[in-house]
Amino acid sequence: MTTLTYDKLRGAVAGGAVALRSRTELQPVDGPGGKVFPPTYAVTAAHKYATETRQVGDREVQTVLLDSVASQANRAELALLDSWEAGELKFPVPYVDFSTEDGEFNDIGRLTVLEAPHRLADAIFRDSLLDDTLFRLSKVGRAITDAQPRNATALFRYAPTTLLFGQWDSTGPKGGLGSKFQRAYVSEIVGHDVQIGTKVGSRLDPLQIERDAAVVYEHHDPDQSWTLKEDEAAVEKSKPKRAGNDGRPSEINHGNIAPSIDATAGGVTISNAVQTTVISLAALRRLRLAGYSREVETAARTAIAALGVAAVVLQYEMDHDLRSRCLLIPQHSPRIELVSRDGSVPEVIDVNRDVAIGIVGQAAQASADLGLSWETAEIKLKPAPKLLELLRRSREVSARETPGE
Repeated sequence: MTTLTYDKLRGAVAGGAVALRSRTELQPVDGPGGKVFPPTYAVTAAHKYATETRQVGDREVQTVLLDSVASQANRAELALLDSWEAGELKFPVPYVDFSTEDGEFNDIGRLTVLEAPHRLADAIFRDSLLDDTLFRLSKVGRAITDAQPRNATALFRYAPTTLLFGQWDSTGPKGGLGSKFQRAYVSEIVGHDVQIGTKVGSRLDPLQIERDAAVVYEHHDPDQSWTLKEDEAAVEKSKPKRAGNDGRPSEINHGNIAPSIDATAGGVTISNAVQTTVISLAALRRLRLAGYSREVETAARTAIAALGVAAVVLQYEMDHDLRSRCLLIPQHSPRIELVSRDGSVPEVIDVNRDVAIGIVGQAAQASADLGLSWETAEIKLKPAPKLLELLRRSREVSARETPGE
């Protein structure tokens, strides 16, 4: 198996392949047949999991979604962010800094383009200031607003990951007509041969407080939480407000909880899971950079593809701990397949962390040498006063709310 190089990646981007594909076989951490817990969805069905029948090879397989395309994109972005923060990868990452002199919002800290739900088109960026100017009115912001697939230069220069993971500028001045950049990076994790399980729950209270021992009220002082005295209770519509629904001790987490069985979200067993990641080179080739030659466009597209390869490898190294009781173990090291347009057997290429990071650096330098470089200056925004005030009022409302409301 050969190792991926910059030249091989550039050749694929230039037209030698339609896509890069990575397929990783996974097993539950406790071995084949171990139970895992997929994401749940609020539906009124027999269970809360996303299941469907898929064709796998020559057989129909009942599958369950273990991690969605959107979730996988977020994990890939966080893997890139982790490497960027460590100084391993160098590419532009715009961010909004919520730290203030009085420390009021220091708990939020810094929100980057790799964390914002709608990336650089997110309302968090829209309502923040770049050099004391609302972002959309700044030079960078105007360029971002005007960017479109046939002229993606600004996004490549200031936030290249948006061209990899996709962006719809639906909150900008053009509304629903804002530019759409399709995902070039698509990944999901699917479990095969799924069997829906059940889970049980119960609790024994070491104090053995009986469920009908007393009526419990919400205390008028939120810091006190609850009280047994009616005259200390919070009042709602001229009546003392009971804790929870019925004022039983169980509403404040005292007392036993009777054994129960949950058949709607009790986990699943699977024969195996597969993570499939595709980086569409066809999609990248549709991105145009107005005013630049085809040679420059190929170099820039290669830099974006290199970020995608790095995302595959770095996400692999962050492990597949998807959620509580859903840790999956890869059965082999990461590898990339070059998928050609003629349907022939893909060429399998080995790639590791050092190789992937090195290719990103080579690709960025090659594009810069041809006259199109990533922004090297820090792109730091501060939240606008109106955004801080909205956040402040929201926190005041949250602070006034009491349990059970």
